Amino acid sequence: MQSRTHFYPDSFMTADILTPAIKAKVLSEALPYIRRFHGKTVVVKYGGNAMTDVSLQKSFAHDVVLLKLVGINPIVVHGGGPQIDEALRRVGKQGTFIQGMRVTDEETMEVVEWVLGGQVQQDIVMMINEHGGKAVGLTGKDGALIQARKMKLADQHEPGKFHDIGFVGEIASIEPAIVKALQDDAFIPVISPIGFGDDGHAYNINADLVAGKIAEVLKAEKLIMMTNTPGVLDKNGQLLTGLTAKRIDELFADGTISGGMLPKISSAIEAAKSGVNSVHVVDGRIPHCLLLEILTDQGVGTMIRSH
Repeated sequence: MQSRTHFYPDSFMTADILTPAIKAKVLSEALPYIRRFHGKTVVVKYGGNAMTDVSLQKSFAHDVVLLKLVGINPIVVHGGGPQIDEALRRVGKQGTFIQGMRVTDEETMEVVEWVLGGQVQQDIVMMINEHGGKAVGLTGKDGALIQARKMKLADQHEPGKFHDIGFVGEIASIEPAIVKALQDDAFIPVISPIGFGDDGHAYNINADLVAGKIAEVLKAEKLIMMTNTPGVLDKNGQLLTGLTAKRIDELFADGTISGGMLPKISSAIEAAKSGVNSVHVVDGRIPHCLLLEILTDQGVGTMIRSH
């Protein structure tokens, strides 16, 4: 594992106040990373504050375009929970949850498709294009990218009992041909986590799971998951900068990793075990966190490896 120092939000300096000497140091530091990762695929799960804060949106788009320009192949998989909640409120829809999972009836699924595959996806595509990139939006239906099946939610307390939560899906398979074709033509794929089943229905899938599975199938060099926290924290709130599969199992067992972090870290370790070289849970509240994580010695989160 490469030696890295951690980068804290309050230590961030904007380009406007960097001296020429510091700028030169940053650029020279990036060169070996550019060489190492040239031609490699990096999957980015985009969500949290980075999706809603205007200045962070711009720094994210800038980073994605720059990575593509230096020969790295970024793929963006986005979430959109808060945007879905807001859209449901506007149509007077009251959400129902079972064990933290949204019950997604047909009307709710229509809203999910409109928000994720329409509004949110196109905002990201336009933002990247405005910064000089060539982004293309995809859902699971495009090129049969994400084949889904209905999720069976096991009851936490009654073994053998399952809850019907509607059109919430699991990934049956990923067909990456369309993503590879776009990458070869210098496009940046932006993927909404909507899968399609043999039954003809669309299914809402956890974006962390989609990002992890796409990274696995494409044998990505890195999977980067942007969050609203500094990374994975221990019980005392201290950042864990490096984790292995064995250590993560211990953190699951003692409850250190719980709630919304569970699917994220489960997807991360599955990807690491399945051939993704490294997985990073990074603080998306730090401007240019992607460049800092990929092209410098600075660490902005938790690095996860299989061993």
